[in-house]
Amino acid sequence: MSALVDGGSGREIVLTLSGPDRRGIVHAVTGAMVRLGLNILDSQQFGDPSTGEFHLRMHLQGETVLDEGALEGERARLAAELGADVSIHDPHQPHRLLVMVSRQGHVLNDLLFRVRTGQLNVVVPAVVSNHEDFRAEVEWHGIPFHHVPVTRETKPQAEARLREIIEAEQVETVALARYMQVLSHEMCTDFPGRIINIHHSLLPSFKGARPYSQAHERGVKVIGATAHYVTADLDEGPIIEQDFRRVDHRMSPAQLAATGAELEAMAFGRALRWHVERRVVLRGRRTIVFD
Repeated sequence: MSALVDGGSGREIVLTLSGPDRRGIVHAVTGAMVRLGLNILDSQQFGDPSTGEFHLRMHLQGETVLDEGALEGERARLAAELGADVSIHDPHQPHRLLVMVSRQGHVLNDLLFRVRTGQLNVVVPAVVSNHEDFRAEVEWHGIPFHHVPVTRETKPQAEARLREIIEAEQVETVALARYMQVLSHEMCTDFPGRIINIHHSLLPSFKGARPYSQAHERGVKVIGATAHYVTADLDEGPIIEQDFRRVDHRMSPAQLAATGAELEAMAFGRALRWHVERRVVLRGRRTIVFD
C-alpha cells in the first residue's frame, strides 16, 4: 500500500477485492469503510458464476485525515475474514510506465500526448527502443531514451539491459507501443500482468509483418486492434480491450493501415488507463474490466 495523498476535497483510495463469492461481502466492506469515515464515490462488482469468485472495485473519499494504520488494520481484517485478496491504492499516485517502441511511432506519439496532457496518470521514466528513430521526439518530451539494439545473438544481453532499466527506474508496467521484438519466455513469465502489448488486429487474426495487406487480400469487412497482457504464448495473452471499424473493398492496404493505426492508439490508451486505475482483474487467461 503506497502512502496516501490529499486529493483536494479529501483523502481518496481505491479498494480492490477478489476472492470466493459468499453472502455479505459488500456489507462487510462498506461497514469497514464507514468505520473509517469514508464515502463511496463509485463501486462496481462482479460475481462470476463460472468460477465462484467475487470481484469488487470501490473508489472512496474521506473528509478528514485518514489514519493509515486503521486503514491497513481494516484491510487485513477483511482479507482474513473473507478469505480474499484485498488491496488499497492511491488513485493520485502516478504509475511508473516504461514504454518500448521500434520503428512505428503512432502509438508512442498518442501515448506521450496523453501523458503530457494529463489524460493518463503515469510517469514515463524512460523509453526503450531497438532503433534510434524516435530519440529526438522522446527527448523533446524530457524523457530519457535508451537505444538497446537486439539481434538473435544479442537478445540475452539486450533483455539483461532491459531488466536493469526496469529495476533502476522502479517500473511498475511495461508498455509495448508497437515494439516489434518477441520477448523471451523468461521475460514474460517474470513479469506477469506487468507487460501490455498492442496487437495490430482483432485476435486471433492475421499475424506477421503485413496484417493489413493480408486483410485486404482476404476482403475483410472489419479491422481492429487488441490490447492484451503479454504471456509466453505469443499474442495469446489475456485481452484487456479491443476496438474495430467496418471497412470495405474500396479501401487500399494503406488506408486500412491508417485506420488500423487510429484503432491501435485508442485501444492501447484505454487499456493502459484501465490498468493504471486498477480497473482490470486478471484471472488466468481472461480479464474482468470495470468501466
